[in-house]
Amino acid sequence: MQEFFNDYVQSLETYIMFRIKETVAKLTPELTAKGRKPITLSMGAPTATPPEFVIDSLKKSLDKAGVHTYSTPKGEIYLREAIAQRMKNRFNVELSPVDEIFSLIGSKEGIANFIRAMINPTTNQDEQDIIMVPDPGYASYKEMIKVSGGAAYAVPLTIENNFMPDLEEVFSNLVKEGYNPKKVKALIINYPNNPLGACATREYLKSVVDFCKRHHILLISDAAYTDMYFEEDKKPLSILEIDGAKDIAVEFFSFSKPYAMTGWRLGWICGNKEAVQIFGKLKSTIDSGIFKALQIAGAEIINSKEGDEYIANANKSFKENQTIFVEGLKELGWGDFYIPDATFYLWLPIPPRYKSSVEFTDDLLKKSGVVAVPGDAFGDYGKGFFRVSIVCSKDELKEVIRRMKEDGFSWN
Repeated sequence: MQEFFNDYVQSLETYIMFRIKETVAKLTPELTAKGRKPITLSMGAPTATPPEFVIDSLKKSLDKAGVHTYSTPKGEIYLREAIAQRMKNRFNVELSPVDEIFSLIGSKEGIANFIRAMINPTTNQDEQDIIMVPDPGYASYKEMIKVSGGAAYAVPLTIENNFMPDLEEVFSNLVKEGYNPKKVKALIINYPNNPLGACATREYLKSVVDFCKRHHILLISDAAYTDMYFEEDKKPLSILEIDGAKDIAVEFFSFSKPYAMTGWRLGWICGNKEAVQIFGKLKSTIDSGIFKALQIAGAEIINSKEGDEYIANANKSFKENQTIFVEGLKELGWGDFYIPDATFYLWLPIPPRYKSSVEFTDDLLKKSGVVAVPGDAFGDYGKGFFRVSIVCSKDELKEVIRRMKEDGFSWN
């Protein structure tokens, strides 16, 4: 059957999280039998129940007249107005709900389709459009670009550059490596970052906007984690807070992370009016919008006192989890490593006795039943690291540290 499918799809790999899930399922009986039932630190999503407020809102909305009919890909006006109000409340960003906001069936779908709308597909590598992506970065970016017939170019995020690389230097390297700079269509940024948890300063974001304007590159900001932070004076920024950003940028948001509404598939794109509207033309051929009941509930939670309290409590819990796990790693001999001010991720070096991240995470799973993600999954600059997601219970985190101690997973 392969001959019926295009070259791009045939070159794809199954998303890393699904591959890990399949492996864990196969090993679960054996691990459970030896007292090492898997504890998942790989999932990049909250495991808590969404706010009771939004669940009640959804239930009530099911009985409203017309709620079960088709919506529109753009999103109902009440959702877009609520999003505009949220952007004003949270970031002091003014947006028109009419033509600067568009609903998404989750931000992952939105980013994938936006990339598809940008790239002129070809298998000729010399002719491929280029999108610059963070490395380490969300594992799906490169595959989204590949399946659209384009090329991804890595923007290295390292401890040495404080996860805020000099983009002019990166662009210069791109040219030196033989890529055609005129083929660069876009730059994707992701702050707070998955898998690093790293944030960007206002000054750096201004330099990113200036860089994209100088080189006439569209700026795509994946802002899925902006509401997941630990200190009020270090609140992550929207790219649209930067003067002139709306001239060149679009930004993607999700209900999944802040409200634990991962299965609801709700998100939005906002920013440059022309880019949002062109994207909307593609979306009109793909889907008929989000179930209206979900839109009603989403519109009600996003500016509610209950929603803000839920986010604050969740962030407090994630910080407590971070403290537990960091202290445990220190006891195991991990020395200095980056401790982020946002997200539920920790980006950690592998012990020096291991040759690769995959070797370490495989050993950790098979011996201790602890599921982590090898850094290689997030790009070439992820080699030598692994990512844990501290969304499970505090007791489970303590159990992970106990098992690591008992099973010999010290730093040395």
